[in-house]
Amino acid sequence: MNEEYDVIVLGTGLTECILSGIMSVNGKKVLHMDQNPYYGGESASITPLEDLYKRFKLPGQPPASMGRGRDWNVDLIPKFLMANGQLVKMLLYTEVTRYMDFKVIEGSFVYKGGKIYKVPSTEAEALASSLMGLFEKRRFRKFLVYVANFDEKDPRTFEGVDPKKSSMRDVYKKFDLGQDVTDFTGHSLALCRTDDYLDQPCCDAINRTKLYSESLARYGKSPYLYPLYGLGELPQGFARLSAIYGGTYMLNKPIEEIIVQNGKVVGVKSEGEIARCKQLICDPSYVKDRVEKVGQVIRVICILSHPIKNTNDANSCQIIIPQNQVNRKSDIYVCMISFAHNVAAQGKYIAIVSTTVETKEPEKEIRPALELLEPIEQKFVSISDLFVPKDLGSESQIFISRAYDATTHFETTCDDIKDIYKRMTGSEFDFEEMKRKKNDIYGED
Repeated sequence: MNEEYDVIVLGTGLTECILSGIMSVNGKKVLHMDQNPYYGGESASITPLEDLYKRFKLPGQPPASMGRGRDWNVDLIPKFLMANGQLVKMLLYTEVTRYMDFKVIEGSFVYKGGKIYKVPSTEAEALASSLMGLFEKRRFRKFLVYVANFDEKDPRTFEGVDPKKSSMRDVYKKFDLGQDVTDFTGHSLALCRTDDYLDQPCCDAINRTKLYSESLARYGKSPYLYPLYGLGELPQGFARLSAIYGGTYMLNKPIEEIIVQNGKVVGVKSEGEIARCKQLICDPSYVKDRVEKVGQVIRVICILSHPIKNTNDANSCQIIIPQNQVNRKSDIYVCMISFAHNVAAQGKYIAIVSTTVETKEPEKEIRPALELLEPIEQKFVSISDLFVPKDLGSESQIFISRAYDATTHFETTCDDIKDIYKRMTGSEFDFEEMKRKKNDIYGED
């Protein structure tokens, strides 16, 4: 360990593992350490089930009705992958897909007036849906065609909208879309968590709606994918990539000190040894003095012995509870997967509820979601602080990832990865670059 590295990475969360994979592919000498004995940090999948009980300090052993402990892989952070999103591109370009298998999530649902409705995934479903009236459906269809053709680089597709100045509210007005349709679009398609987006430049929300539609078009049932054996497979896949390119991995390594000289990082001390480096990447848990808290997320892992009611007995689904349906500022999400994804014992389902904390009683805030899941066999509640770095790391060369937010997919995580990459290397993150580097090493095949 007493060596000089280009980059030292602390923590094996997804953000850290993708960056260490990319840095290794780029020819950097990388040392990757984690103080935990398992991969994944905050974004780990916990197995066996006994470990989940211990982690949440539940007394005793899981009951026999839960089946074998090692049949469980329970995600601590509930997220799906957008089929056409940035993380899938990273997986494909680096060929990390060869280590993993994915399934399409069977449907997305939205909560309205105390009931849940399927988010239409085909034109026939859209026409039959009771989420909006017939005339609204026609206007909505025109809006979707506009979104599909929209290209921020081609003004001919703007139709009088200025993507940098017009607000999303203006775009909705242009298509004469009523409250029900705008709520549905903003929260179920663009997946905005609050209504702040309405008065912001429309480009972001249009692109998010477009991403949803394009992801949906790939597989048809829903726009989401999920890896067999849980999300913990993702960081491990990128860790393998890093190892193929010479990255060194050490788990269970207590980090005693990050050594800084003249304001700049020079190394990391662990078990009396010092590894030197030019740059450091880490998650907030390693540098508590360099991050600030900007909020909290509550997540409740619920084990069920039945599919969720009114989801057509789906083995997997997402439910969105829009904020205005439950008098909140931010949406509540439910992500449900099951034994069909090799994450639970036969006949068992895992539903994870999450949202941004808004009051002093977070467990009360998510009650509407828990009511949809009854009866619940076992609950595991966690409230996590949302930390962000206090500075960009340009002086210290310490680059800190952001905590995982309450969004239902990995797009914000990928934005953070691209942002850290740019700050570290001075150049924009380029997906094509990842392909080329790989060909240099493997040759064309």
